[in-house]
Amino acid sequence: MNEVELRSLVALLDDDDPEVFQHIEERLLSYGTQVIPFLEEEWGVLKDMVHQQRLENIIHQLQFNELFAAFQNWHKTPEQDLLEGVYLICKYRFPEYDKQNLINAIEKLRLDVWLEMNYELSPYEKVRIINYVIYKIHGFKGNVDNYHDPSNSFINQVLESKKGNPILLATIYMLVAQKLNIPVFGVNLPQHFVLAYMEEYGKSNVEMKFNEIEEWLNQNGKILFYINAFNGGAIFTKVNLEQFLQQVHIDIKPDFLVPCANIDIVKRILRNLASSYEKLNKPHKQKEIMQILYSLGEPPLGEFHETGHEPE
Repeated sequence: MNEVELRSLVALLDDDDPEVFQHIEERLLSYGTQVIPFLEEEWGVLKDMVHQQRLENIIHQLQFNELFAAFQNWHKTPEQDLLEGVYLICKYRFPEYDKQNLINAIEKLRLDVWLEMNYELSPYEKVRIINYVIYKIHGFKGNVDNYHDPSNSFINQVLESKKGNPILLATIYMLVAQKLNIPVFGVNLPQHFVLAYMEEYGKSNVEMKFNEIEEWLNQNGKILFYINAFNGGAIFTKVNLEQFLQQVHIDIKPDFLVPCANIDIVKRILRNLASSYEKLNKPHKQKEIMQILYSLGEPPLGEFHETGHEPE
């Protein structure tokens, strides 16, 4: 890393000639994320706000490029780990966020549930214990006051504020349950996101890949009941779920009633985030989230936005 050249490039960022600025920007971006600490130091000594803003934008672009690459790598992994996926999403807004903090927070919830858990209990009783720890002891609840706030899409902020939208609360619930070998999975329901408690198949079924879960369900598995993580972990049946879809005038499709893949969960969180930025009139941020979504295999602003509707 040539600090002399870097310092000269930073000094020239206030040039009014668009071609000169573009050349300098491209040169700085070519260095990659290794130069971010140096650029942040340089930002601290700049006096002109426009000059600072230009440097901020370059730092952000370097961070975004790294994050974009990380999403591509995650997408290529066979397991597409859910914890890693939601961690990458929170790095969009908090690029320095330490994954270990996320691991520790989920582990704290898991331990608190484990201390109350008896594995001889019925599935309903296990859910009541999870609900008691998550909603009564830790105080998690749906963020009905600021439903479309971007913070609802960042798991670190939801864990801190104890408020979130349906899919983030469901994600936290699912991560905790699966770490306890309790077979709870996400269901990609239109206009809402819920959880399914699958028939217990031994401790290994929470480790099955999505295609294996799908095959198992088709062969001999079944869903015992559904869970509404946005409404205190309320339990409801397939009939309730079908009634909800009828009430909101959505045709019932088989995919709406069975567990979805981790990538579907991550893409839905990203769609919600893009929609939040659109509502806040932040087109640049919306565009960046859309770029990530396109790279994961589909257009970003599909039909599955959280609306606050709940199954009865």
